[in-house]
Amino acid sequence: MATGTRALLPDIPGIKKPGVFVLKNLEDALQIKSYLRENNCRRAIIIGAGFIAMEMSEALHMLGIKTTIFHRGALPANRWDPELSGVMLEELHNQGVEFVTNAETSVVEKQGNAFKAITNHGTWDADMIIVAIGVKPDVELAKSMDLKIGSSGAIAVNSFQQTSKEFVYAAGDCCESFHRVTGHWVNIPLGDIANKQGRIAGFNIGGKKMKFEGIVGAQSFRLFGLECAATGINEKEAQNAGFDPVSNLVWGSAQAKTMGQKKIGLKLIADKLSGKLLGAQAVGEAGAVSRINALSVALWAGLTIDDTGYLDLAYSPPYGGAWDIIHNTAQALRRKM
Repeated sequence: MATGTRALLPDIPGIKKPGVFVLKNLEDALQIKSYLRENNCRRAIIIGAGFIAMEMSEALHMLGIKTTIFHRGALPANRWDPELSGVMLEELHNQGVEFVTNAETSVVEKQGNAFKAITNHGTWDADMIIVAIGVKPDVELAKSMDLKIGSSGAIAVNSFQQTSKEFVYAAGDCCESFHRVTGHWVNIPLGDIANKQGRIAGFNIGGKKMKFEGIVGAQSFRLFGLECAATGINEKEAQNAGFDPVSNLVWGSAQAKTMGQKKIGLKLIADKLSGKLLGAQAVGEAGAVSRINALSVALWAGLTIDDTGYLDLAYSPPYGGAWDIIHNTAQALRRKM
């Protein structure tokens, strides 16, 4: 079973009119491209401020479309530390993307091919609207088969992708994954996880027993000139998992200072009692994804903050200093503990 997710739609009058889109699959993307071309769109509204909203704001802006983002909060990508999200917001502003904070859309009206989105801050005109407020696992078929649904709301599976019924397997966004940091079963709908689970399910269905060893929650996206990436868990998730989290955020350069400045911010989260590394977040002009990839391996291996502070990394001035920002942030965090 690989039923994926369903895109969430807010309960707003007019939200299902032609010209209002979600972006969840290739068909959605093709429909958006056709609508943009056929209607000569020049203004777009994005409702939401997560991954899809950030990536779509760049894509639309690069097409010369004036883009406005409506967000119920104050900062984009609110999984990231506010200081890092603030850099994302600055990048949006620098690129001419309008970001409306604490926005509640009440009505979407359409006259001809033109939209009016009415919010608590006023009315905005647009030629198209994209809704990007998240997804939920599509478990309707699973429920009709009386399969067990996990606490995350996704299909419960074991480490072999087997559901609560012996000959039914599930993979991808519709099912849970074992989180190696928290020890809990979670639902994180990402394409790389789905690919791995699908392969594991196929092996087991075909008679070759293979275990899916879990995830650490690594994720990334690009926002114009920024790399944005994270792995593991944040402070709130750490507290919910029974840890006593302590964190530190350090700003530095993605390359040695002698090569010039490429701004990067790195945040590390660890458990105060055990020193175990719990999570990491990074935003920068370069090097953010590579640092998070390294820290994902550290999380996978269960390293402590002491281990992380002395990791053997590939040093070269164009890519970082002899003391990398990973080392500096880990050692600064250790001093706080």
